[in-house]
Amino acid sequence: ANQQQEVMKKGEVGLQEKEEELRFIRLQTEEIKRQYTAAKKRLPEMDIKRNMIVELEEKLAAERRKVDNLSNHLEDPQNLERWRPLDGEDPDIEQLIAKIKVLEDRLDMKREQLLEKELVLEEVTSLTERLKTQASGKRDVAKSMADQLNELQARIRDTTKKMLASVSELSMYQATALRLQQEKMRRESLIEEMKFKLEHGECPSEEAAKDWYRAERRRLQNIEATIQKEEAAALKNKTTTTGIIVKTTADPRPTAYIPEELGIPKPYGMLAPFKPSEQGSTMRHIRLPNPK
Repeated sequence: ANQQQEVMKKGEVGLQEKEEELRFIRLQTEEIKRQYTAAKKRLPEMDIKRNMIVELEEKLAAERRKVDNLSNHLEDPQNLERWRPLDGEDPDIEQLIAKIKVLEDRLDMKREQLLEKELVLEEVTSLTERLKTQASGKRDVAKSMADQLNELQARIRDTTKKMLASVSELSMYQATALRLQQEKMRRESLIEEMKFKLEHGECPSEEAAKDWYRAERRRLQNIEATIQKEEAAALKNKTTTTGIIVKTTADPRPTAYIPEELGIPKPYGMLAPFKPSEQGSTMRHIRLPNPK
């Protein structure tokens, strides 16, 4: 079954290839038919084109004959119309010799100038070579100088920044000094005013009066506290010496202040009653028992 499927696939692939070839052949056939139709339509024009070619060849031959005639007419020495005389006179031998001498003098002068320029060129070339040698030798020096220059520029920038910072600090200090000077002048004027008030029996200022009132009140409070302490100490000494009973807020007890050696019986036995504590707020949640 697999072999049959493979054969069928190969047959389908071959069939598709043949169909593609057939389609290509059909396209070529259509193109040939189109070209044949176009050539068939152009057949009546062939005679016209042949006549035009013959006519153009005749015109070309006539133009060539015309060119040949003009060339022969121009090259004929007997033709006096092919040249015209020029104005002027031919120089004689002496004039030609004089002109040759002038030209030779000019040529010598140009040669001398050329030699001078060659000498200058040689000097400039030698000087250039020498400068090149010096430049190549001093390249390292120039590099070190450039590094030093960069370092100096960096130091200059740092110094400039420090100077600007110092100037700003100086301006700030100047402003602070000016403010302190003004404060000093204000304080001096205030002190003079206070001295004038003291000399005339007045209070120097409201703050001074408040401070004096506070200090005086504190002094009186200290004196009163000292007096109270002395009275309390004196009362204590008097109580201890005279045996006066001091009033107390303690609850009275049956055996209070009764020594044991007197033999006085106690009002209660072994199970003495106790004073119950006051009821708290939680008693409202407790319900009394209801006996049946």
